[in-house]
Amino acid sequence: MIRIYKKLVRDNIPDICISNNQIPDYRVLDDEEYRRELRKKLKEETKEYLISHSEEELADIIEVVEALAKVQGVSFEKLLEIKEQKAKKNGKFDKRYFLESVKK
Repeated sequence: MIRIYKKLVRDNIPDICISNNQIPDYRVLDDEEYRRELRKKLKEETKEYLISHSEEELADIIEVVEALAKVQGVSFEKLLEIKEQKAKKNGKFDKRYFLESVKK
């Protein structure tokens, strides 16, 4: 029986398949394909988190964001620095404000 996936997987998945007496058919993506598949993976992981609300899915989102940052030539640490700059300027989400409208 062949199970079709057609998606980006974590680095150890082919070895895990082999250790489970399965034969993985995979290839290494070029840069453009990798970026595209990371974006798809971000959507997939976000959707899974929105359904499950699990810590594992939330961690998967971070893993994909870190990979996307690397592909874009920015370190995860730089992303965190940008996040903190935005937090200083605009705040965080701690106060749970829900903006209904703004009058001029």
